[in-house]
Amino acid sequence: MADKRKYVIPGDVVTTGPFRPEQNVILDGNKIIATTIGISEIYDDSVKVIPLTGMYIPKIDDLVIAKVKSHTSLSWELDIHSCYVGFLPAQDVFGRDFSAHADELSSKLKTGDLVAARIANFDRTRDPLITISDRDLGKIDSGILVEISPSKVPRLIGKRGSMIQMIEEATGAAVTIGQNGWVVVYCESPEGLLKAKKAIQMVNEQAHVANLTDQVKEMLDKKGES
Repeated sequence: MADKRKYVIPGDVVTTGPFRPEQNVILDGNKIIATTIGISEIYDDSVKVIPLTGMYIPKIDDLVIAKVKSHTSLSWELDIHSCYVGFLPAQDVFGRDFSAHADELSSKLKTGDLVAARIANFDRTRDPLITISDRDLGKIDSGILVEISPSKVPRLIGKRGSMIQMIEEATGAAVTIGQNGWVVVYCESPEGLLKAKKAIQMVNEQAHVANLTDQVKEMLDKKGES
C-alpha cells in the first residue's frame, strides 16, 4: 500500500489500484492523480488530497478546538481542522494510574465530543501530541461551533483582544477561539448567540476590510436583528 500521507502537487500520482477517489483527485486508468497542492491521505479504500491553503498547521502551545474522531485502548484521535491528526494520550485524561484494561476511554470522551486543547508537541514528521490537562482545557459541554479560516484568527482576536472583547460585551456571549479556526460560542440568549455568530462570520468574510471594527460594531448595535 502507498504511503499514508505525502506532499503532492497537481499531476502527481498519489497511488494506483482499487481505491475510490474522494476529493481533489481524479482517476486516470488505474492511477489516482492529485489536482491540487496538499497532503494526500489514503484511508481504508478511499484517497483524497487535503489542500494546504487555509489548513491549520499546528504550533506548540497553540490553543485549539478539537473534535474526537475515534480512540484506541491508549489514546484518542482528534480532528484539529488540519492535515494532521491530534493524538490525546489516555494518561493525560485518566492520570498516571491509567490502566488500558480497567479504564474505558469512551467513558470520558466519545466520538463527536468537542474539547479545548493545547498542542503539547509537534515536529511536522508525525502527528501532534495534544493535552487537555491544563486549567480551562477539556471537554466542551455547551455552545455552538463556528468555523473560520485559521488565517483570520488574529483578526477575530483583534489588537490586544479588542475585536473579540467588543463582540462578547455587545452580545453577552462567551467565545473560545482555537488557533485552528474553530470557535465555540456560548450564550444564554438566542439573540446574543446569533449576533455573536454573525459577527464572527463577518470578520471571517471581510477580514481584508479597513474599517471592519466599525462595521462589526454597527451590526452589533442594531437592536433586535439577528
